Amino acid sequence: MNIDFNRRLSIAPMLDCTDRHERYFLRLLSRHILLYSEMVVSTGLLHCENKDLFLGHEPFEHPAVLQLGGSNPADLAAASKLVEAAGFSEVNLNCGCPSDRVQNGNFGACLMKEKNVVADCFKAMQDAVSIPVSIKCRIGVDDLDSWEFFTDFIQTVRDAGCKIFIVHARKAWLKGLSPKENREVPPLHYEFVHRLKAEMPELNLSINGGIKTLEQIEEQLKDLDGVMVGREAYENPWFLHDADARIFGDIRAESNDPAEIIAGNARPATRKALLEAYLPYVEKQTAEGCPATILVKHLYGLFAGLPGARKFRATLSNESPRAHLYGGAAALIRKAMELVGETRD
Repeated sequence: MNIDFNRRLSIAPMLDCTDRHERYFLRLLSRHILLYSEMVVSTGLLHCENKDLFLGHEPFEHPAVLQLGGSNPADLAAASKLVEAAGFSEVNLNCGCPSDRVQNGNFGACLMKEKNVVADCFKAMQDAVSIPVSIKCRIGVDDLDSWEFFTDFIQTVRDAGCKIFIVHARKAWLKGLSPKENREVPPLHYEFVHRLKAEMPELNLSINGGIKTLEQIEEQLKDLDGVMVGREAYENPWFLHDADARIFGDIRAESNDPAEIIAGNARPATRKALLEAYLPYVEKQTAEGCPATILVKHLYGLFAGLPGARKFRATLSNESPRAHLYGGAAALIRKAMELVGETRD
């Protein structure tokens, strides 16, 4: 079992964001970044007749991780087997989401208050599969935000066999803050994660929270095993353009040829080259019945800060429900591209 693969940089699981189409799109930008699914509730996966709704993906997306939510060890073990059989590289247990819906299901960040439950869940999952199982958590929850609470949680799960932790370096407030506010309001304490690595160097530790540039990623990697980036990758994906070279040491030529980009032989030279490489996938998915609204929503932030970016986003957002009038989603994307001015960087 390789617990170190591609973990230097990963993209956080984000509800309504990191679906299979977003993962395909980001893979065109980077051959190495570790991509996560949206959180899948274990019971929902087990009882769904069409499991492809949760597990479907292209081999092109690999390496990819599927994140599960739940608190029943048997259910999580059974769901982990399905994740492994579907071909994902790893399964992750969510111990960090603070939403009311997740709390009502007794999983997510509230599980940090039940360290032994998490340990039992991890062990059941890892015993069920040969791929790695990882834990994504916060540094605390509500008033339980001390160093002692955090390390006690980590040690308990570590003693059950877990070696891989992704830590959002904020605590979660379970009442009074929305999920969005929980990503922004509680202060960041990177020092918790760095101290944890110093005291438990055997763990593979990735840090998450507030990281938006390759320079910040490189700084964190001086002491840690990995960095997980969230909203910035969704709202400004082009910042990942140089990630393969700077973070993974994979220096490839740039190209405007979609075939070369799809094959992984070259990086997209421009944002428009990236879109041209995405369009064959859009056409394939459209033919299989995927709505244009789903296929274009991941592109809204691609031209952030450039002339015409607002028109590009508005065109995709407003016109995607009637993309058939343009000849389909791919044709609509091409139309929107004409509205944007792009510099090479």
